[in-house]
Amino acid sequence: MAAIGFIGLGNMGGPMALNLVKAGHKLTVFDLSKDAVAKLVEAGASAASTAADVVKGSEFVVTMLPAGAHVKSVYLGEDGLLAAAGKGTLFIDSSTIDVPSAREVIAAAEEAGMLMVDAPVSGGVGGAEAGTLTFMVGGEALAFEKAKPVLDVMGKNIFHAGQAGNGQVAKVCNNMILGISMIGVCEAFNLGEKLGLDAQTLFDISSTASGQCWSMTSYCPVPGPVPAAPSNRNYQPGFSAGMMLKDLRLAQEAATGVRAATPLGGAAEQLYTLMEAAGADSLDFSGIIRLIQGKLGK
Repeated sequence: MAAIGFIGLGNMGGPMALNLVKAGHKLTVFDLSKDAVAKLVEAGASAASTAADVVKGSEFVVTMLPAGAHVKSVYLGEDGLLAAAGKGTLFIDSSTIDVPSAREVIAAAEEAGMLMVDAPVSGGVGGAEAGTLTFMVGGEALAFEKAKPVLDVMGKNIFHAGQAGNGQVAKVCNNMILGISMIGVCEAFNLGEKLGLDAQTLFDISSTASGQCWSMTSYCPVPGPVPAAPSNRNYQPGFSAGMMLKDLRLAQEAATGVRAATPLGGAAEQLYTLMEAAGADSLDFSGIIRLIQGKLGK
């Protein structure tokens, strides 16, 4: 079993770290939340007093942080992880961040004699808890192969996306597709309702026709057709509208940088910004149907 450090024990990081403990790895954890740390310690992990202390004796270090600025702050500088780690340490950053920041930190790690991959995830809290996440991994082939056994504990589908930063590229492209498709499904169900077609009938037809997509068949935004979907628990989030907005903003930032036309991605960002402005960004991202129906706050 490996000695692994884990920094960032939030809604996603906590369950991911817990799966590493359950698999028998020696885990050292750090988070600003004492309650989050205590939960992992109770499960068998050890607590570090600082983020830098996590790397002491760790062969692998996994980070799950909110944004690029946090990742750079934790990794770089005199008190950063790279300064504290031993040569050959493998870092796995599963944060969803901007591509330039991911590439900058990986380049710094390699210059310091370490291995590093960016490995953002898809699958939501449910996937994190079940250990069925999809990892999109960017970095050198050697680093990917060394990271894969650790990722296999936390995920079901592990993909090497190519060079450093390409994991982030895959993540924002995937979630731009997801955000756009969810809005399309919501608009269709809203239109069907207004024209007198009940949701179950539309679902039965479209889920077996050319309109079929994951946003409909696995995560249907109207209550009823898919019992496990957040629409049946008042849009309590598996993946919040706020997190979707973060990813759509990253996609638009990346598109601007390379002058790629993403008009539907831009429109999706604007609609989720309206969710944020209405104070509804804590709902599941499928809750955008309430915005489309004019039912936010009702």
